[in-house]
Amino acid sequence: MTEAPTPPPLDVVGIPKLIKEPDVPRKRVIAWALWDWATQPFNSVIITFVFVALYLASDAFIDPAVAALGKGDPAYESAIATLTTHLGLAMTLAGVLVALVAPVLGQRADATGRRKAWLGFSTGVLVLCMFALFFVQASPPYFLLGVSVIAIGAVFNEIASVNYNAMLVQVSTPKSVGRVSGLGWGLGYVGGIIALVAVVVLDGLDWFGLDTSNGMTYRLIAVGCAIWTLLFAWPIFAYVPEAPASDREKVGFFRGYAVLVQDLKELWRNARSTLWFLIASAVYRDGLAGVFAFGAIIAAVSFGFEDTEVIIFGIAANLIAGVSTIVAGLFDDRFGPRPVILVALGGIVTGGLAVVAFHASGTAVFWVFGLMLTAFVGPAQAASRSLLARVSPNGRESEIFGLYATTGRAASFLAPGMWTLTIAITGATIWGVLGIVAVVLAGMIMLFFVRVPGTGGRRAAVEAAAPQ
Repeated sequence: MTEAPTPPPLDVVGIPKLIKEPDVPRKRVIAWALWDWATQPFNSVIITFVFVALYLASDAFIDPAVAALGKGDPAYESAIATLTTHLGLAMTLAGVLVALVAPVLGQRADATGRRKAWLGFSTGVLVLCMFALFFVQASPPYFLLGVSVIAIGAVFNEIASVNYNAMLVQVSTPKSVGRVSGLGWGLGYVGGIIALVAVVVLDGLDWFGLDTSNGMTYRLIAVGCAIWTLLFAWPIFAYVPEAPASDREKVGFFRGYAVLVQDLKELWRNARSTLWFLIASAVYRDGLAGVFAFGAIIAAVSFGFEDTEVIIFGIAANLIAGVSTIVAGLFDDRFGPRPVILVALGGIVTGGLAVVAFHASGTAVFWVFGLMLTAFVGPAQAASRSLLARVSPNGRESEIFGLYATTGRAASFLAPGMWTLTIAITGATIWGVLGIVAVVLAGMIMLFFVRVPGTGGRRAAVEAAAPQ
């Protein structure tokens, strides 16, 4: 029987010594992983928890006369609904734009050997967007500025992520790609929640007596997120070298779509498993997104969590997700990413069913099984990135990860749609969990039928296309 691998030793700052191969220095791995840590506050603080949810969607951006009517008044509720509708429309348009341009921009980055250059440009625009949010004052005329800047930031964050994910093959080997992917994703969770905790602490200290009128609290939070990204994103540009240009023909932007069609035909003929994985993963990844998107709503509405409890649960959930993702990377390299994904998806399905089945027993159910759900989300995401990195054709990683983004966007209606449908049918919010579980389960079943190459050598596996 093969002995289980021993955990890697820790260095002085507690980061595992993931890489032993001399051609991948450890500082390169850490520099790459820190980009996830650096940019996560845009997702967790700006979009999910604070700036959008508590500021842009607040009554500061509706007619003051209507705002004075207060919650519960039909005119007030209608005005707030209009804000959230416009926010949703802006993010939808941003998603459509990402879906349209991500594969072609990735293709150009591969062909020209400018993967890191595109990452740098996109990260720079993201930072500028966060700084620009400082000018979004708490007044209705500034709502359009705020929502536009958020949408632009979301587009460039996604484009940056395409090239960042593709660079995984530059900082790992076939023996370490799972651990490295898990480290990056795990640090992203931890970095985002530390930034959120910092916001809570500053709020508790009353911002050291600063004038927080006119939305200044939220505007300063956005500036803080921009500075955070600048402080931690630079190592990837200093220590990770640019990828060499591929031997593919360099074509113009619009000609790139014709090349993309040819590439898809080639994937269908020669690497069909990669194409099917893109489709299957798009389904279950939307379910994974739904776990975090609707988790706070379930906690508050179905289990009666107070605001403070929701924040504490969110902190615990992200920390557990971060740690579990880093640990799961070890199993990824030992057993392969596909088993890790399947186990993680199975855990999410089990945890979701338990939340629904035992919800009448009180809040303890959600603390146990809700945290169980979050513990499996990160490993499934990181192992999916690891698997795609292993099977991407040589020199086409950015293009493939662009398609990864596109298919994900194409399926992004599934979890919200099933959530809405199950609640509409049953009349109770708790049953919305079953809608999310159904999406995850569908993707899991699809993955069972995807024959992916083995993990004992990324390039050789692709060429051999041997079924697992």
